[in-house]
Amino acid sequence: MNWVWLILVGTAVGILGRLLHPGRELIGFLVTILIGIVSLVVAGIIFNGFWAFLVGVVVAVILVTLFSREKTTPAV
Repeated sequence: MNWVWLILVGTAVGILGRLLHPGRELIGFLVTILIGIVSLVVAGIIFNGFWAFLVGVVVAVILVTLFSREKTTPAV
């Protein structure tokens, strides 16, 4: 696997996932890139080619939602 490709496409997937998520996120750009890379790796294990990219974006939206929800939930 080409690591440069993974980082570049993972960044794009993370940004798309962040843009498709409604509301405001309190996460930084580095976390967005990491979410994109993780979601692309998960999607790449399951699918190949263009489907991996689409599933990666969906997984990124889910991860951004979960991560943002964790950050915005007040501590008890």
